[in-house]
Amino acid sequence: MPFLVFNGNLTVLSEAMARTQKNKATAHHLGLLKARLAKLRRELITPKGGSGGGTGEGFDVAKTGDARVGFVGFPSVGKSTLLSNLAGVYSEVAAYEFTTLTTVPGVIRYKGAKIQLLDLPGIIEGAKDGKGRGRQVIAVARTCNLILIVLDVLKPLLHKKLIEHELEGFGIRLNKQPPNIGFKKKDKGGINFTATCAQSELDAETVKSILAEYKIHNADITLRSDSTADDLIDVVEGNRVYIPCIYVLNKIDQISIEELDIIYKVPHTVPISAHHRWNFDDLLERMWDYLRLVRIYTKPKGQLPDYTSPVVLPNDRTSVEDFCMKIHKNLIKEFKYALVWGSSVKHNPQKVGKDHVMEDEDVIQLVKK
Repeated sequence: MPFLVFNGNLTVLSEAMARTQKNKATAHHLGLLKARLAKLRRELITPKGGSGGGTGEGFDVAKTGDARVGFVGFPSVGKSTLLSNLAGVYSEVAAYEFTTLTTVPGVIRYKGAKIQLLDLPGIIEGAKDGKGRGRQVIAVARTCNLILIVLDVLKPLLHKKLIEHELEGFGIRLNKQPPNIGFKKKDKGGINFTATCAQSELDAETVKSILAEYKIHNADITLRSDSTADDLIDVVEGNRVYIPCIYVLNKIDQISIEELDIIYKVPHTVPISAHHRWNFDDLLERMWDYLRLVRIYTKPKGQLPDYTSPVVLPNDRTSVEDFCMKIHKNLIKEFKYALVWGSSVKHNPQKVGKDHVMEDEDVIQLVKK
């Protein structure tokens, strides 16, 4: 098959990739097509100039609480029932509408943390063509700490593939780690390519051609694991977000016990019945595990710790300084030292500085200057 050169649009490129057989000889060509496709998609999501698809209907949801969970799913899979039942059972806030695009059914409280639940309807209905509100829905999806894909247990695989494909196209990577690739641009010296282990897909020529597509001719590239062209493109694009995801299989009241046993063995999956409120406790527990939040309890001097309202931090920012910044940014200026009780210290209490990293359910008392 002669290799074609495209200036063209997404469909032409996608068809070309589908037609190309995957083998050693065509890996180079496929890598180039993937890079062009990624560039086109990025331009769709963030168009140049101000004439784009309009600004949409003022779609922006204020981030409240300690974490944000986005619900994605096709119509009639029971997403709305699940949202209203979850928020209804565990909520402290009345449901309120947010434009016609999205509903925020409030904030649920779980294990002392406030978790915001968001319905993201626009993702499925052709947000890919980059029209106003589709882009803004995606912008909100990218800020979620966890995505729940709600599927109908009777036809899960087709829906799952379509939704994953849609989200992947927007640079959202589900249940993945960032690729282990070192990438550093330079002013001169050409492309310096090193691989610390055997590569099944990428070689120096393919890497150079993908970088040339981005007009990068001077860079250091280090592949520390067996990487694909997609991995390299993700690193070069630099705008990918890595979000944990749970597949919620709804309507389990319509299947047999044997089928349910099989579903339970699938990774990242929780079977539920939104209508009957079955297995909500398992879903909430799994959400908690995936969010990986850390609760810190405060202890005023001379009083007992306050176990009712913890300060909740993301698990990658749990230092004493992060704790102070979460409460108020001026607090760190007056900070002298802190006393910490819990699993992060060797003896209770321990006097620590602002760089000390705390663990879940530690107790802290701040001492000011």
